[in-house]
Amino acid sequence: MFHDILLARRKQGYQTFTYPDGPPPELPARFAGRPVIDAAKCRECPGPCVSQCPTGALTLAGGKPRLDMGLCIFCGNCERGCPREAIRFGRDHRFAAARREDLIVTGDSETVPSARNETAAKLFSKSFSLRVVSASGCGACEADTNVLTTLAWDLSRFGIHYAASPRHADGLLVIGPVAANMAEAVRQTGDAVPSPKCVIAVGTCAISGGIYKGLPENGNGCAPIVPVDLYIPGCPPHPLTILDGFLRFLGRI
Repeated sequence: MFHDILLARRKQGYQTFTYPDGPPPELPARFAGRPVIDAAKCRECPGPCVSQCPTGALTLAGGKPRLDMGLCIFCGNCERGCPREAIRFGRDHRFAAARREDLIVTGDSETVPSARNETAAKLFSKSFSLRVVSASGCGACEADTNVLTTLAWDLSRFGIHYAASPRHADGLLVIGPVAANMAEAVRQTGDAVPSPKCVIAVGTCAISGGIYKGLPENGNGCAPIVPVDLYIPGCPPHPLTILDGFLRFLGRI
C-alpha cells in the first residue's frame, strides 16, 4: 500500500501554485474582481444601479457612481442594472487595502490600492502568525481563508501560519460581522495578542457588517472593537485575493 501511495504522489507531480513567482492560478469564469466604473458612460438617470444594491454600497455623488467595496457583496446587481454598462466587475483580484478610504471606487480610482504596512514589512515579512476569529461568519470566508493552508496554496511557504493561541500570534484575523455576543471575545482576543500587532478584516461582513449592517444583533464589523490594519473585501474574497493581501501587506510583492 505504501508503495502505491508513493507512486501516486510521484504521478501527481508538483501541486503548489508558483504564484507570485509565476502566473496566478486561473480564476473561475464567474469570478467578480475589482469593480470598474466608466465615468464617461455614466449620465444623469434615476439610478437603477443604486436602487438594486442590497447593502447601500453604491451611491451617486454629483451624478457619478461611487462604490464602497467595504460594503459591497459583489452580487453584480449594479452591473446588471446599469442601462449604459458604466459599472462592471473586472478580473483583477488585487483589491485589499491598508486604508478604509481606499476601498471606495470611482471613475478616477487607481487600479490597485496600497496594502503595505511598514511595521509589518519590517517585523513580520519572514514569519507571520495570525489568530483567526470567526465572529459569527457564515462559513464562506472561513473556507477561503483555510484553503490557503492546502497543498495547492501552501501558505506556510511564505512563513505565514494560523496560530492556535493569540499569545503566539503576531496579529488577529477577523471574519464575520461580529455579532453582539462575539464582541467581547474579539476584544479580548485582540488584547491577548502581544504588541506590536496588527488586525486584518477578511470579508465584507468583517469590514462593515455587510448585509447585517445596522441590525441590533450584529455589529458593523470589527473596526469599532479593534483597529484594523488591512481590509480584504469580498463575499467571500477569493483565496487569491486574501493571499495577495497578505503578501502586499508584508511587502513581499
